Amino acid sequence: MNDDVIRAAPMPGRLRTAWDAARVYFGLGVLGVLGFLWSLLAVPLYYLLPRRLGQALGRGLIHHAFRFYLRTLAVIGACRFDLSALDALRGQAPMIIAPNHPTLIDAVLVISRLPGLACIMKASILDNPSLGAGARLARYIRNDSLRNMINLAVADLHEGHHLLLFPEGTRSTRLPIGAVRGSVGLIAKQAQVPVQTVFIETDSPFLAKGWPLFRRPLLPITYRLRLGRRFDAPQDVQTFVVELEAYFRCALADACLPAPLTSTQDDD
Repeated sequence: MNDDVIRAAPMPGRLRTAWDAARVYFGLGVLGVLGFLWSLLAVPLYYLLPRRLGQALGRGLIHHAFRFYLRTLAVIGACRFDLSALDALRGQAPMIIAPNHPTLIDAVLVISRLPGLACIMKASILDNPSLGAGARLARYIRNDSLRNMINLAVADLHEGHHLLLFPEGTRSTRLPIGAVRGSVGLIAKQAQVPVQTVFIETDSPFLAKGWPLFRRPLLPITYRLRLGRRFDAPQDVQTFVVELEAYFRCALADACLPAPLTSTQDDD
């Protein structure tokens, strides 16, 4: 999504502060309304539709909702996006999409470009009556049981879908990337699919680890996605994890990334 934002003349300080705050809260409000409306629709559809039809509909609607949300942010001048690199992955054979994870919006960025994408999510979100209804309809994968998560992820890949999996398992706690977990290697090995690395860059710490939800960032925020190396399905998981983390550290050494804030929460 390469949306060019028109630059207006500079505003006085207080007016600019108020305008930035309005754009931030409006953007969060749009996302909240979309999620609420989608949940109202998703709850009955989960029980009425066959699994495959519900999955396809759920993932398709989430994809389009996220595209609409990002376009709205671009139109109001809150963000600039350069996400088109992901378009090259459409229609390719099943693989794990493995980005770094600097902010909370990262999954939205990726899903907005790749329809039908499977996603591994926190079980607490999937179990939430309001937040998790759409994700349950899309048959996104819960992360509370490692064995079950791996089995469901492998099955989804064998059905021909891509899988979004952040190798860190949570937002980055250090620069340029946190410790890579072994689940990405285990799933790739069992499914015998490649791992496509993706680099997410941003010039703002907005929604990074430890960022308060309603703290006002400086606007506009720029997000850029780039494709990295594609790793073959590993034979030795431990060796692969070490190699993958080293690759990310080297490739992101000069990347535009915000420093994570101090946080003791293990949220996503």
